Amino acid sequence: MNIFKRIYCRTFQFFFKVAIPLLPYRQPKILQSVEDCAHILKSKNVGKAFIVTDAGVRGCGLCDGLTAALDQNGIEYSIYDKTMPNPTADAVEDARAQCVAENCKAIIAVGGGSAMDLSKACGARIVYPKKRLDKMAGILHVRKKLPPLFAVPTTAGTGSETTIAAVITDGRTHRKYAINSFPLIPHYAVLDYKLTIGLPKNITAFTGMDALTHAVEAYIGRSTTRDTRKKATEAVKLVHDNLKLCYDRPDNAEARKNMLFAAHYAGIAFTKSYVGYVHAVAHSLSGRYGLPHGLTCSVLLPVVLESYGKKAHQKLAKLARACGVADATDDKRHAAEKFIAWIYETNEYLGIPKGFEEIRDEDVDKMSEYADKEGNPLYPVPKLYGRKQLKQLYYKVKL
Repeated sequence: MNIFKRIYCRTFQFFFKVAIPLLPYRQPKILQSVEDCAHILKSKNVGKAFIVTDAGVRGCGLCDGLTAALDQNGIEYSIYDKTMPNPTADAVEDARAQCVAENCKAIIAVGGGSAMDLSKACGARIVYPKKRLDKMAGILHVRKKLPPLFAVPTTAGTGSETTIAAVITDGRTHRKYAINSFPLIPHYAVLDYKLTIGLPKNITAFTGMDALTHAVEAYIGRSTTRDTRKKATEAVKLVHDNLKLCYDRPDNAEARKNMLFAAHYAGIAFTKSYVGYVHAVAHSLSGRYGLPHGLTCSVLLPVVLESYGKKAHQKLAKLARACGVADATDDKRHAAEKFIAWIYETNEYLGIPKGFEEIRDEDVDKMSEYADKEGNPLYPVPKLYGRKQLKQLYYKVKL
């Protein structure tokens, strides 16, 4: 990265960090069960709700408790269950059309990050009926209040129930872009671990490592606060202590509960402190090849951390000591190396591959362009990369 772009990025990040206390961050109100959604809607005189989910979640019966509660409280609903991984702008338009046609006055997202991204974007399009989604990409382009938005996570990873972001894929170019605006933060988050019990092992692995990625990238960036560092550290400790247990024993209630809160704390941390190049590169990979977001983050996390070198050693060492991976006697380099080694070992334990056969040389230029546009100047990374350095990250995970 040339010196002028470097100065621009760091200046942008500095002023954004200074502005953090002045920005309208908020946290969703935590609900204990889906029944609480129905009670709140009834108290607000909402006659009909729009449920956004996917066919798998609906087929497993994870929406049944919600729909039963709505029925008991006399609230009608319309269900959109066509959410796919990496939701597209066309899918958002399809959902918006159904929501408007059915005259729904609240949105309830049931599922993982894709359902929540689609719900947030759907709400944005409802309040901006004449504005295209791609024109909302970036920071603070959505300023109107969304309809009441409930997030019901059925995975423990994305933390989307806390965040200002909706990540959408352009179905034509396969480019992923993020809409980052404060009205997209859900008003309510249902943290019910029972909805995550019995998740398939690969989903447990991918989403758990996604939560770890959020926490680590938020912690090692240059725009942290005391609160985000605390939340990120707690999230890393919870993942360290519980993810393998969830993987081995999918019905372990305490481990599932702890992982749900790990994802939630990590979401709070990166909402304020942002992520880094792991996400910038991961978004381009999942958008191009339809790969699960958590999988791409899992593979890239240790690779990108290694590439930062000594710029990240001090903070990685603190995380390593906090979760017991390193000893107090280890110097910062060795402690950081132990932390990265633990991530590699965890990936292997969880059956996560070391790279991707899907990556094609002819796609790398365009993907690195997308990663550059996403990451710079927004992400306050320990070490700035231009397009040339970003390209090397793709080749490091190419099989």
